[in-house]
Amino acid sequence: MLLRVQDVTKKYPGTGVTRPVLDGVSLQLNAGETLALTGESGSGKSTLLHLAGALDSFDSGEILLDGKALSRLDDTGRAALRRGPVALVFQQFNLISSLTVAQNLSFHARLGERFDPDWIARLTERLGLSEFVARYPEQLSGGQQQRVAIGRALALRPRLLLADEPTGNLDEIASDRVLDLMLELVGAAGTALFLVTHSTEIAARLDRHLHLRAGRIA
Repeated sequence: MLLRVQDVTKKYPGTGVTRPVLDGVSLQLNAGETLALTGESGSGKSTLLHLAGALDSFDSGEILLDGKALSRLDDTGRAALRRGPVALVFQQFNLISSLTVAQNLSFHARLGERFDPDWIARLTERLGLSEFVARYPEQLSGGQQQRVAIGRALALRPRLLLADEPTGNLDEIASDRVLDLMLELVGAAGTALFLVTHSTEIAARLDRHLHLRAGRIA
């Protein structure tokens, strides 16, 4: 088992809301498996994804990656996690505007000392980005930018890819193409995918589908 979430609770103090945003959530994800999490806005699905990526801390319970407890990591350990076994893709592309496509694709892999030029060349070609490698993010369409963001994450060959509404800013055609490529490439990399989406159609294409309602798995 790659990822285990055990009875996790998360509250945001000072919001005036007494109910936790996550209220005893448990789930598991095996290596190489794809899992979709759906839920209404405010149900806690993005919060859970961020906790799995060590972007935030939880109040109780535990999250384990390869059997290692995230609650025991300090800031350095959390950062190291996101430079190696875990990578993230968001609805906002978060590309570095001053870097070219080629430089964005290799940025995290170089930072994490996991740069593999042959793998990045394969990603570049399969993502249809070969003719755009010298361009900057502002010179790309939304779909092209999201393909760069996915390639940048997968350049690490992570054990786990966390994707938060990765096609939410794209039209239907671009969304379908980006999802096709993401599923193909996580399979090629042997990467597990934990994807948050509002779309039941997208969720149906993954191996498993869970639904979060009012902070609990329904």
